[in-house]
Amino acid sequence: MPKKKTAKKIAKKAPAAYQAPEFLVNLLDARSPTGAEYEAQAVVDAHMEPVVDLYRKDTMGNRFATVNPNGDPSILFAGHIDELGLIITYIDDNGFVYFDTLGGHDKTMISGRRVSILTKDGVVKAVTGKRAIHLMSPEDRKKVPETHEIWIDLAVKSKAEAEKLVRIGDVAVYDQSFELIRGSVGVARAFDDKAGAYAVLEAVRRLATTKGKLAARVTAAATTQEEIGTRGAMTAANSENPDFAIAVDVGHATDSPDCDPRKYGKFVQGGGPIICRGPNINPVIFERIVEVAEKNKIPYQIEADPRPTGTDARAIQVAQSGIATGLLSIPLRYMHTPSEMVDLQDIEYTVQLLVGVARSLKKGERGIW
Repeated sequence: MPKKKTAKKIAKKAPAAYQAPEFLVNLLDARSPTGAEYEAQAVVDAHMEPVVDLYRKDTMGNRFATVNPNGDPSILFAGHIDELGLIITYIDDNGFVYFDTLGGHDKTMISGRRVSILTKDGVVKAVTGKRAIHLMSPEDRKKVPETHEIWIDLAVKSKAEAEKLVRIGDVAVYDQSFELIRGSVGVARAFDDKAGAYAVLEAVRRLATTKGKLAARVTAAATTQEEIGTRGAMTAANSENPDFAIAVDVGHATDSPDCDPRKYGKFVQGGGPIICRGPNINPVIFERIVEVAEKNKIPYQIEADPRPTGTDARAIQVAQSGIATGLLSIPLRYMHTPSEMVDLQDIEYTVQLLVGVARSLKKGERGIW
């Protein structure tokens, strides 16, 4: 009769579960709607300030972490820490709260969500609501509700009761946390752009804590207010005025149904970072990024963009007298929804690529072409 396998022996043979980096998880859990990035700032402060050579903050709420401050050339890595949110604009007599959107929302996604409202006294939990489908006419069911037709329900009975909890101008995010769902693939409400922010910051952390020759001054900027116009990047690029820059954001993974590659290009989750090419991108830094990826056998994909991109790169490129700017995008499905999906291995590839580019720079190099 064959021996029974013990639970202990079976456990030894089972593959280890994927472990998401603590720094990344902390950033994803931080509630940081654009213009109120306090929680994400605190995470960046805790993880970065103790390990880098220089650390500073500015009046836009940006964070800057620098290694090898006297190096030449200088390169700036930028990823934004703000996320989509809601801002309270009106409270009615029955205590229902109305809002406007922070950033570009899909209005079909807003109602029926748990939300966390950030107030001076802490987080207030609530739910977004609209008229139930059973109470709609057939014509109404076909319409996308306008923002003023959706509300936040605090489970109170009056305006006075609501005003004890929240104020006009308080902001909220979806109450949706990070979760791994299969291997290294995870979902979160704000991979856009906590994934990119983590990548640039972690690259500088590794440069600060590992040995190896580094000629360049390298700064990671955790930028604010990207979702309403790359505003943090504008001031960050002007104050740093680097020789080179690489913005890191998320890009559309088009390997899900109903994405026509003839219109959007073909980009796959798990295929490595997407390297942008086009007028927003300096050709010198583009070629360097590709060269480093190939030398280090880091998988990558190339995207052509014919106009200024919708990322921090658009602001950085034209700051001061011009900055030689590149752009990496981490493939993401379901952008600007409460459950954005990313393969965390693509984030790791991005970190490795940034470290490689920083180490490849030689004294005196510039992006003039």
